[in-house]
Amino acid sequence: MAPAAHLVTTRHLGAAYPFASEPGLGGKGIVIGRDLLGGAFVHDPFELYRSGILTNPNMVVFGQIGRGKSAFVKTYLWRQAVFGRTAWVVDPKGEYGALAAAWGVEPVALRPGGRIRLNPLDAPPSSEGNRAGPVVEETIRRRSELLASLATASLGRALLPSERTAVELAVAHVSESGTTPTLPLVVDAMLSPSTIAARTVRSDRAGLAADGRQVALELRRLVAGDLQGMFDGPTSPGIDLGGPLVVLDLSAVYHSGALGVLMTCAAAWLQAGLSRNGLRISNGGPAGPPEGPEKRADGVIVVVDEAWAILANLGVARWLQSSWKLSRAFGVANVAVLHRVSDLDSAGPAGSEQVGLARGLLADSETTVVYAQPTSEVERARELLGLSTTEAELVPNLHRGVALWKVGTRSFLVQHLLAPAETRLVDTDGRMRTGAVR
Repeated sequence: MAPAAHLVTTRHLGAAYPFASEPGLGGKGIVIGRDLLGGAFVHDPFELYRSGILTNPNMVVFGQIGRGKSAFVKTYLWRQAVFGRTAWVVDPKGEYGALAAAWGVEPVALRPGGRIRLNPLDAPPSSEGNRAGPVVEETIRRRSELLASLATASLGRALLPSERTAVELAVAHVSESGTTPTLPLVVDAMLSPSTIAARTVRSDRAGLAADGRQVALELRRLVAGDLQGMFDGPTSPGIDLGGPLVVLDLSAVYHSGALGVLMTCAAAWLQAGLSRNGLRISNGGPAGPPEGPEKRADGVIVVVDEAWAILANLGVARWLQSSWKLSRAFGVANVAVLHRVSDLDSAGPAGSEQVGLARGLLADSETTVVYAQPTSEVERARELLGLSTTEAELVPNLHRGVALWKVGTRSFLVQHLLAPAETRLVDTDGRMRTGAVR
C-alpha cells in the first residue's frame, strides 16, 4: 500500500525536504539576511566572480520608496568593510551622511560656488597595458569620451564629427603639455586652438575654433556659468580616497536640470581614483595591486544612487556603460540604484539608443535585487529581468525588507535583516515621523 501523500506549504518546504532546498551561494561574504526558502543568505560579488559563479561583479537594485532598498544598500556597504572593502558613493540626495559619520568621515559636499572642487579630468583608469604610450593614448581617449558625453547631454543632440574632433584635439593638446588638464584649460584650447592642432586636421586656427565653438560654450557652463565652482579646477587638496568610504554629496543640485551631467562628473572623478587605488581581479584571484606606492584595495564598491538621472541623457549613458564594462579590470563592483524597472525603458523613446544603453547596463550586471514594484511594472519586470511566472506574481506582493535576488541564473527570496546598531545608519524617514521639515 502506497504511503499517504504529505502536503506542506513552501514556508516549511525547506525543513520538510532539506536536501531539496536551494544550497545558497556559499559561506564566503557578508550575511544579507534570511533566505525564505533556506537558511542565511550570503553574498559577495568579488568572491562569486573569483569562483566563476558570476562573470561580472556589478549589481542593479530596484525598489519603491519605503520598501527597504536604501537600508539594504547602506548596510551592504557597512558590512563589506569587515572584509576590507571600500565604498565610493555618488549621493544626489544627501542620504549617506549617517553612514559616513559612523565611519568617521565627512561627505564631500559639492555645491555651486563651494570651496571643494573635483577635477573630472584627473587621469582616468585605462584598460590597456602598462606601457607609457598606450596608457597616455587611452587616458586621452577616456578624457575625450567624457567631455563628448557631457557636451552631448548638454546640447541635447549627437556631436558632429567636426565637434568631436575639436574636443579630442583640445584634450590631447592640454594633456601633452605636461600638466593635468582641467575643464577651463580644455575650453580655452577649444576657443583658441593651437596651430599644430589645426594642421593635424588640415585646417587653420579659425576653422578649428569654429568647429568646436558650440561645444566649448556649452562646457563653459561648468566653468563660468551657473554650475561653476564644483568641477572647474584642480581637485582640492586633502580629499582622502584611501578611507573606508567616500561620499560625494550632490544634494545642493538635486533639483537642477543638469543633475545627470554633474553626477557624471562626480563618477568620472571617482573612476580616476580607481587608477590609483583599484585592484584588478581575475577568475583565478587578484591579479595584483596597481604599480607604485599607492595603497592596495581589497575591492571597491561604487554606488550610483538615483541612476535614472544619468541614464536619461544619451551621452552620459554611453559613458556610464563604458565605465560599467571596466569593472573587472579594476576590481570594482558597480551598484546602480533605481526606483522602478521601467526607469530603464523611460530613459528615452521606445527603441532609442538610450533605452538600449540602459538595458545594456542591466545585461552587464549579473546580480539584480528587486524590492516590491507596482502591479503596473510586473510585465516590464518579467520581460527585462527574465522572471518566471511565479517570480512575476511575487514582485508586487513583497513585504518591506524582502527582495527577489537574481544572481547569475539562480533566484532567491531574501529578507534583509538589520542589526540593532544599524538602524541609525538607514533611517531616511525619521523626519517624516517626527514632523520635522527637511
